[in-house]
Amino acid sequence: MRSSANGHNRIYARSLPLDTRLCDDIEADRVTRDLAATTRQLAEMYEWDNNDKVWAFGPVSQGANLLVDMTRGVCNLNEVRDSLVSAWQLSTKEGALCRESTRGIRCDLTDLMLHADAIHRGGGQTIPAARRLYYSCQLSATPRLQEPILQAYIMAPEPNLEGVYVVLSRRQGVVVEESLRPGTNLYCVKAFVPMLETSGLAADLRISTHGSAQVQCVFDHWETCEGDVFDVNSCQGKRVREIRRRKGLCEDLPHS
Repeated sequence: MRSSANGHNRIYARSLPLDTRLCDDIEADRVTRDLAATTRQLAEMYEWDNNDKVWAFGPVSQGANLLVDMTRGVCNLNEVRDSLVSAWQLSTKEGALCRESTRGIRCDLTDLMLHADAIHRGGGQTIPAARRLYYSCQLSATPRLQEPILQAYIMAPEPNLEGVYVVLSRRQGVVVEESLRPGTNLYCVKAFVPMLETSGLAADLRISTHGSAQVQCVFDHWETCEGDVFDVNSCQGKRVREIRRRKGLCEDLPHS
């Protein structure tokens, strides 16, 4: 729950993680952006409640985050809807952990208590309160970092394959396929490599294979990083604090 600065409005919400399959479907445009039709589609395909109204995607009304209206009988709700959606877009574009775009968040608005006078429930009051509430919901819902995973296509002759595997193992790569190109002695190795580990990958491969390897990387999927971001001694906790320090933010995460 968060109150507006004037103390006349209260907003109640909670956050839940979205199903990974639903996130993939949203990003692949298999979920319609027509909000009325979205509610029906989610009810049919993902067993959502028909009474839960999808208000917005985010960020920029396209991402894999959903703001859902679960309120019942709230007066003047439509008058503050645009303000609540604007705060949602801001909070999903710059998330609570690292001020990076978020993914896989469902935020349910459960109740609102609004002042009867319109001048006391304007955007200047509701947007900051709603944004702080969305941040609190993110932090209280066991947030995790997600890192982009690239698929690397590496071409190298058979005598130099050992050097390819040494580089991939050093960079947390996972080999998924190895095949011989017909009529040549070149092998194509397909592997998943975290984007953070791809910096300088081509140079390392050339060194390990005496210049005979070629590599091309394309985005494949997102992968959730394991570890508690609130634990300062964990790998993910250190990564969050490193990002926040680089951006000039306070290294300690805010309390929910």
